[in-house]
Amino acid sequence: MCGLAGEVRFHDGNGELDTIARMNERHQPRGPHSEGIFSQDRITFGHRRLKVMDLSEASQQPMFDPALGLAVVFNGALYNYPQLRDELRGLGYQFFSDGDTEVILKAYHAWGEKCLQRFNGMFALAVWQRDSGEVWLARDRLGIKPLYYTCNSQRLLFSSTLPALLESPQVSRELDPTGLHYYLHFHSVVPAPHTLFKQIHKLEPGHWLKISRDGAQQKACWWQLNFGAQGEEQHWDARQWEDALLTQLRQAVQRRNLAAVDVGVLLSGGVDSSLLVALLHEINPELSTFSIGFEAVNGEQGDEFRYSDLIAKHFSTRHHRMMIPSSEMLAALPNAIAAMPEPMVSHDCVAFYMLSQEVSKHCRVVQSGQGADEVFAGYHWYPPMQGSTNPLQSYREAFFDRQPLEYVQTVQPAWLTEGDVAGEFVRQHFAQAGASHPVDKALRLDTQVMLVEDPVKRVDTMTMAHSLEARVPFLDHELVEFAARIPAQLKLDQGGKGILKQVARRLIPAEVIDRPKGYFPVPALKYLRGPVLQQVQDALSSQAARQRGLFQPAYLDTLLTDPEAHLTPLRGSKLWQLGLLELWLQQLEG
Repeated sequence: MCGLAGEVRFHDGNGELDTIARMNERHQPRGPHSEGIFSQDRITFGHRRLKVMDLSEASQQPMFDPALGLAVVFNGALYNYPQLRDELRGLGYQFFSDGDTEVILKAYHAWGEKCLQRFNGMFALAVWQRDSGEVWLARDRLGIKPLYYTCNSQRLLFSSTLPALLESPQVSRELDPTGLHYYLHFHSVVPAPHTLFKQIHKLEPGHWLKISRDGAQQKACWWQLNFGAQGEEQHWDARQWEDALLTQLRQAVQRRNLAAVDVGVLLSGGVDSSLLVALLHEINPELSTFSIGFEAVNGEQGDEFRYSDLIAKHFSTRHHRMMIPSSEMLAALPNAIAAMPEPMVSHDCVAFYMLSQEVSKHCRVVQSGQGADEVFAGYHWYPPMQGSTNPLQSYREAFFDRQPLEYVQTVQPAWLTEGDVAGEFVRQHFAQAGASHPVDKALRLDTQVMLVEDPVKRVDTMTMAHSLEARVPFLDHELVEFAARIPAQLKLDQGGKGILKQVARRLIPAEVIDRPKGYFPVPALKYLRGPVLQQVQDALSSQAARQRGLFQPAYLDTLLTDPEAHLTPLRGSKLWQLGLLELWLQQLEG
């Protein structure tokens, strides 16, 4: 797990070596063990390395193979790299390292862009071809690893994080009304290729981008998710689906246990993380688990230790639990915001930030349960879509934060967009081939977009802020493809994630499975009061905010008059959403 950066120049001349060095420094937490810069012809690659697979210096990056004429920077992990290395050796390739980075170089030389179809893992990467001068960027199927870029007529810059791109004085900080529209409608999700900045983009998950010497670009989608049973699966009963799912789960967890260091588990006490503990315990009985809790606020419990303790005791794990006073959580909030590549409103961002800080003292890699709700239909908006005659409207009522009239009241006129941008995005996504059932349409959108821009980004960001690699077995692409073929009703059973719960009953106590659905509880952020409310109010009334001119003063006054009364359909604070955006922008301004 690492941080990458790079520049591709379209004309001869000096590159931004100082900028790449600053980008490397910005990525220091993502890769504390070593750094490197490679510059030749019209490209400069930068890299920070977190040693997980191969602990030797042989896997140092950027990696250049003069015999092949290829250089690479890579962030992520290929779980099947030993098998790929054996296959490549059979083709005559020789290896000087024991890690996955060199496998990427040889695989690209052997199979070109089609090498991506052979990779099982999470990755963002860039490959330079010396002879042609082309640079090839690629991102994993489910966007687990981030990849941002900006381009003008002179050069293209790319990076693991958006703030690192702003280390270049040439990168525009102009905000994008379209990105703002998405943020304020689509539950703070800004889908790729958009960001909140007009000139900064994200490479879409499951896509690659090729840049030629003269700056010409070619982009392609190399992976798509299709729903519906295939072949004999169409005749399977529930038990056959469950047996096959358990096999897929075991394989996904086993793959992600590959490392030269210990692998732990982030244990919330829910079904998903508890199931991971059970499956990892089959591989490693000396498993370490980690849980976090906060003080109660307004009578709302701030921890789920009852369930995480139960699982830790049941499997005799080496358990670590943290109880965080509200004062410490509030003190950590600015650092958590500063770590965000984009503003993320979920209250548990700071929880993951503080949990990762503690976990990093004990291990370098953890498995986490993100993705199960999106892949196995765990959210409350899926059941109403089961018989919906208007899937778009059903989804919108459950997920969108604002209706058109309120949006006009929210932002100042200069930031209004023409048309229903977020609604049209969902309509087009629902209309794509490969998912005919209304529930499947929502699952595909949430898996390929919402999941990428919310829980996955949250976990990657907050773990990497403390040099911790997080692996997400529920997003193993083979498991995701299999889950997409499972009939929707089997997923909707038992209040959601029915088939996953049935599999879990074979492995973990029923008390954890039949509990009320919970989320990472952070009551002090859910209820905007005291110091947090003051921070938000100060940010939105600051001179910087007034000069930015994003929001209507009358709307802000309405929210500030009664902060807890203005919630989105998903029970998020509308005031926190606006305040976090301003706090994040002010962090970028230093």
